[in-house]
Amino acid sequence: MKNKLMLLLLFSSTILLAQDTYIQCGKIIDTKTGKVLTNKTIIVSNKSIKAIQDGFVYPTNPADKVINLQTKTAMPGWIDMHVHLEEETSPTRYVEEFTQNDADVAFNSLGFAKSTLMAGFTTVRDLGGSGINVSLRNAINQGKVVGPRVLTAEKALASTGGHADPTNGYRKDLMGSPGPKEGVVNSLEDARQAVRQRYKNGADWIKITATGGVLSVAKSGSNPQFTQEEIEAIVGTAKDYGMQVAAHAHGDEGMQRAIRGGVKTIEHGTEMSEATMDLMIKYNAYYIPTLSAGSYVAEKALIPNYYPAIVVPKALAIGPKIKATFSKAYKKGVPIGFGTDAAVFPHGDNAKEFIYMNQAGMPIMKAIQAATIVNAKILEMDQQIGAIEPGYFADIVATNADPTEDINTVTNVVFVMKDGVVYKQ
Repeated sequence: MKNKLMLLLLFSSTILLAQDTYIQCGKIIDTKTGKVLTNKTIIVSNKSIKAIQDGFVYPTNPADKVINLQTKTAMPGWIDMHVHLEEETSPTRYVEEFTQNDADVAFNSLGFAKSTLMAGFTTVRDLGGSGINVSLRNAINQGKVVGPRVLTAEKALASTGGHADPTNGYRKDLMGSPGPKEGVVNSLEDARQAVRQRYKNGADWIKITATGGVLSVAKSGSNPQFTQEEIEAIVGTAKDYGMQVAAHAHGDEGMQRAIRGGVKTIEHGTEMSEATMDLMIKYNAYYIPTLSAGSYVAEKALIPNYYPAIVVPKALAIGPKIKATFSKAYKKGVPIGFGTDAAVFPHGDNAKEFIYMNQAGMPIMKAIQAATIVNAKILEMDQQIGAIEPGYFADIVATNADPTEDINTVTNVVFVMKDGVVYKQ
């Protein structure tokens, strides 16, 4: 009886000494004010930020933990609005569609997810895969594997022959006739059914390919590929099911149809005209530029046989245009988020986007805000992520230097915490 009482007292004292983490930061980037704060201590309890105190504070509870970032710059975990965690660029990628099983894709995705988190991206939006991305999201949420918080579009929607038609480039006896179940839409009824199927499959978002694309095995990279009515049917159905729509779009006409149809984000936006920029401002649609992808495909297109022959002219023509479009859109006042199209380039290099955005005219603080508070707002999670504030998820990353003084430091993240768990230190 005495032993049981002692165990009970020991257990009770353990509860009373519940562990908090004190993160002593030399600098903190306040994403809401755009200011750099100095000498602060972030107190983390479980998955959330409990408090922020002036100076380097030490705990009085012996069970609490101290993390010394006194020479580092801390900021909220970054958010990438455009990744594809199931795949990664290589000269053999197109062949791999016929040689890899779902299990191979799933195992590969584990490494891609971990690389993304270790690069400082604690939340991502996966804009299209085979559906394995839903299982990956669930496994991360359940703590089975390491990776960022994932919101996924499951399989992107296309029209027949469109950018996300899964059988483009196949020989005729393998093409078949994919339909709404496979994410291929050719009527208003198809549009509604395809959205409902994505909901059934576990999607968080809907993605459409409003125009042709660079890397699909098809001729055009910019032609419109949905009617106005089809886009409106997709957006309306998505709204019924509590989802928003992202639109891949390079060509101007397809962008305009998508914006008028009510999509929330335009991805790439390569040939965006000033009239389309005005439409985005009017409809409060966000531009996700993916400058990293444009730079990478233009570079790799110069390597013989890296891409299929039909892809090369599109990569050479469209890739270099994205930076100029971004520069015009920023000066115009278009709402801009942060997204990279990781998979088109190696996962883990996502932070280079900050450098490209800065080179195209956006101040680094604005770019960091795009990757935090702006993206959090798009995801309707702006009371949970994107800022270091009490009550927010404890998603915190740190760099050796202050990015506002040395932008290149963003490619060397030295500390990563997600949901109060340290993954890199």
